Amino acid sequence: MTMTPAIVYLVDDDPGVLKALTRLLRASGYEVRAFASPDEFLDQHDAAIPGCLVLDVSLPKWNGLDLHDRLAASGVERAVVFITGNGDVPTSVRAMKAGAVDFLIKPFGEHELLAAVRAAVEKDGRTRRKRSERSSIEDRLATLTTRERQVLEHVVAGRLNKRIAVDLGTVEKTIKVHRGRVMQKMGAASVVDLVRMADVAGVRPAQP
Repeated sequence: MTMTPAIVYLVDDDPGVLKALTRLLRASGYEVRAFASPDEFLDQHDAAIPGCLVLDVSLPKWNGLDLHDRLAASGVERAVVFITGNGDVPTSVRAMKAGAVDFLIKPFGEHELLAAVRAAVEKDGRTRRKRSERSSIEDRLATLTTRERQVLEHVVAGRLNKRIAVDLGTVEKTIKVHRGRVMQKMGAASVVDLVRMADVAGVRPAQP
């Protein structure tokens, strides 16, 4: 399967900064999409494309932090590197609490920006892999019958077949059959693997 190349989205209302950063990032091998305003960015942003966002804090109409909040509110997870010419502490704290990968104060060095972008792209990749894994596990969970789901919840709670049979009002032999089907449908190589999948998907272990 061909991987979609990472794209660096760049939003800054200063034409000189936009041009310089675009040139630097492209020279470093990144595909860049540059925008002078949040509206232009939102019109063309594609959340499905891997990459990151380099975002100026001081923007017309609404600032970079507001734009980041708006993306988050719409369910978009995009790794962000904030840049600013005004490095006040409250703004940088708010940015980092919002999940920014880095907060760079102008003028910053080329190596500093490239390191931040590299970290942001790597973070985006990890996020997408986790999201893809969870989606795959949830698809497999959807194939389980109601009884198989119950058995799964008891297995990940650490219970043996005999105990599960008592809890569910059936016999141990039946539980063994259901347990085998659960392992097969989930593609789990071991109980440890099954527990990890359940944890990723947020499956709650059965209560005593």
